[in-house]
Amino acid sequence: MDYIQYSFTISPPEPGSDILIALLADLGFESFTQNETGVEAYIQEELENENLVKELSFDDFIFSYTRTVIPKTNWNEEWEKSFEPVYVNDLVCIRAHFHPKSKAAKHDIIITPKMSFGTGHHDTTWLVSKTMFSLNFKGSHVLDMGCGTGILAILAKKLGATKISGIDIDDWSIENSIENAGINNAADIEFKKGDASLLPSKETYDIILANINKNVLKKDIPSYFKCLKSGGYLLLSGFFTADVEELKSLALNIGFIFEESYSKNEWAVIKLKK
Repeated sequence: MDYIQYSFTISPPEPGSDILIALLADLGFESFTQNETGVEAYIQEELENENLVKELSFDDFIFSYTRTVIPKTNWNEEWEKSFEPVYVNDLVCIRAHFHPKSKAAKHDIIITPKMSFGTGHHDTTWLVSKTMFSLNFKGSHVLDMGCGTGILAILAKKLGATKISGIDIDDWSIENSIENAGINNAADIEFKKGDASLLPSKETYDIILANINKNVLKKDIPSYFKCLKSGGYLLLSGFFTADVEELKSLALNIGFIFEESYSKNEWAVIKLKK
């Protein structure tokens, strides 16, 4: 699946960049890099609607942009040029095979991202990983929705989950997750290509991890509720701190109990209980 890069030039860049990022996230953009003149934003080709971007206008700042199609990239090659291990405090180290095993971290995860997103560097992956340590995974049945490179599913295995499924819409993510699971002695994790239509309608999972963009979460939260066991937990991430109240309200209306929320660099995670 190709990604589309939008390079926005914004005048003035502050607070224009922050405002634009929040609105682009609502349009399905899932990754952003700010710079001195504006922001670079990325969206999956199948989710793109350039007309919606063209319709954006603001009283306090102006912007222009260039649009570039980014073909499938060997993320492994790019990653190895500058990759450093990711530490979630002293709880887990996410590293490449060419890095030495951490003596400080309790858990060790080795990944090779290849052509999939999800090296562990994004704040949402850090937030979900950290929050996972507040849950009891022993003997649990877990779903990793939007599994990417399989990091969260693999961590669930290391924390004691006995049955784990991962779902993603991208072919490369499924292939890469399977490979990474094998590297981490977690080859029994089942990965499938698809979306929420694959989810069962009966209570199945003890814990669901969903690190996806906000629009997908809003659409799929009712499906998560149906297939989560009573007393089970749902961790949501992939959105900004400013979106917490909207998602929290939606979840409460469906029947979830809000437990807590954390943020890191304007990104957030929400912990919910059924």
